Amino acid sequence: MTLAPETTTLRVQLRLTEPHGTAGTAVADDWYAVCDLSVLLPGRGVAALLPDGRQVALFLDRTGRMYAIDNRDPFTGAAVLSRGLTGSHQGRPFVASPLLKQRFDLASGVCLDDESVRVTTYEVRAH
Repeated sequence: MTLAPETTTLRVQLRLTEPHGTAGTAVADDWYAVCDLSVLLPGRGVAALLPDGRQVALFLDRTGRMYAIDNRDPFTGAAVLSRGLTGSHQGRPFVASPLLKQRFDLASGVCLDDESVRVTTYEVRAH
């Protein structure tokens, strides 16, 4: 489905908690709207501020799939991952930090160059 930016009212939302409450039931109000879908462009990252002061980096790939990861580069501490270059390695979409060039898998958050390091990932949807 192709949406014209001027006609869409879809908002990009992140799940800020685990998908299920303490009793194993889904929590309906744990989604947080971060931006309009029209802000996301394939191959370009967008940074958004969360209610607790953290930053998230949002990405849209050319197939329309969205990704959300922590914006903080764990190697430098700088909030720059949204400015990184996107690509894929062995079918895994990644963003490369603009500072030291470490690549982070957008789906899992694992660093492709040092698997002992990872960034937080978030469930994301357009609603």
